Amino acid sequence: MTARELGLPARVPGGELPERVRVWEVGARDGLQNEQSVVDVGVKLEFLDRLADAGLSTLEATSFVHPKWVPQLADAEELLARLSRRDGVRYPVLVPNERGLDRALAAGVQHIAIFGSATETFAQRNLNRTLDGQFAMFEPVVSRARAEGLDVRGYVSMCFGDPWEGPVDAAQVISVGKRLVDMGCSQLSLGDTIGVATPGQVEALLAGFVDAGVDLDALAVHFHDTYGQALSNTLAALRAGVSTVDSSAGGLGGCPYAESATGNLATEDLVWMLDGLGVEHGVDLDKLADTSAWMAQRLGRPSPSRVVRALRG
Repeated sequence: MTARELGLPARVPGGELPERVRVWEVGARDGLQNEQSVVDVGVKLEFLDRLADAGLSTLEATSFVHPKWVPQLADAEELLARLSRRDGVRYPVLVPNERGLDRALAAGVQHIAIFGSATETFAQRNLNRTLDGQFAMFEPVVSRARAEGLDVRGYVSMCFGDPWEGPVDAAQVISVGKRLVDMGCSQLSLGDTIGVATPGQVEALLAGFVDAGVDLDALAVHFHDTYGQALSNTLAALRAGVSTVDSSAGGLGGCPYAESATGNLATEDLVWMLDGLGVEHGVDLDKLADTSAWMAQRLGRPSPSRVVRALRG
């Protein structure tokens, strides 16, 4: 059954919301990077093509992290060389350091992202840097990228809770985020890496960024659904004025830092909610659900997305 056949959801505006939301699709990178079995590059390319055909205009394509650390994305150069780029679609890639930037520039990338931490422990475990030391790694990447005319996004992980440190002080998150903005990042993606945030936390953190002089247009949100809060947290962010939301087609991607983590917010679940709220997004839900069902077959397991399951069984 299709969404069109169901005739749902009913469109009922839900208060002060953005007129349009940019869906930042991370399925091809964040969604696939933890898969144990290597996904063929041809499947990845078809996945990206199908996502573009469904109307998604920002597709995070891959990462230039060293293949030793993320074997699934060792084919980054080949994927980008074979990628059929579409007009009006952005294909950002994750770049961890200057060597990664060299690879991105050689591949003709126009949009990159760096990945930082809001906590000391995660910075040391994931980046092998201290909380302050990570900025010494990022600064030459951002400055060189901007000099080359590239757009730079900054991911900030562990914004709401850390499995080793517990709840994270909003002031610390804002300090890290401000340093990335001042360094030259055009947008921050605030990540609930282990999925523990609740709407009140989201509202408070966003208000703190505004008080610190960061424009809401420069903020995006990235929620995991570990405790079933991803949609409610997203709605809180939208009502606060955020208009860019990260999500993953079919809910692909797990969180290796928390037991029972169910991964990223599913793009279909996000689109269903946006449709019900009357918020524009440009995504064809039926094509997207078909794409996620197709990918689930190739991965050999059902899609975690509730909307995909409802529409495709």
